[in-house]
Amino acid sequence: MFNFTDTQKIGAGLAGMGVAFIFLGILLFFDKGLLAIGNLLFLSGLAFIIGMKKTIFFFFQRSKIKASSFFFLGIVIVFLGWPIIGMIAELYGFVLLFGGFLPNAVYYIRRLPGLNIVLNLPVISTIVDKLESQDARTRV
Repeated sequence: MFNFTDTQKIGAGLAGMGVAFIFLGILLFFDKGLLAIGNLLFLSGLAFIIGMKKTIFFFFQRSKIKASSFFFLGIVIVFLGWPIIGMIAELYGFVLLFGGFLPNAVYYIRRLPGLNIVLNLPVISTIVDKLESQDARTRV
């Protein structure tokens, strides 16, 4: 179905581990060490998946400079020892950077056998339906 190179497979593993470390760092009351490692793993995984040149181009486009600056400022703040403030800045930058991909990701997650049950729960389904309807309006 999809042909992935070995480099892209390594990148997916690094990005997945980065998300896991960030999630674990949040669960453990914003542990700055885990959050910092998670950020580094996620960024390096992204660079392995799409390539270094495309990663730099993605983050430093003129239209995405505000989002990228919030994202990287959040990473720096986490490294400096203020994990809660850094993660808030990072989250804002992440939503601005990757918000356009979110409706498409939700669409594909809804098609997966196990996760569609979770996304069809009453509270979650209203949020997911709003995301998908926003995506449908932008396509028209």
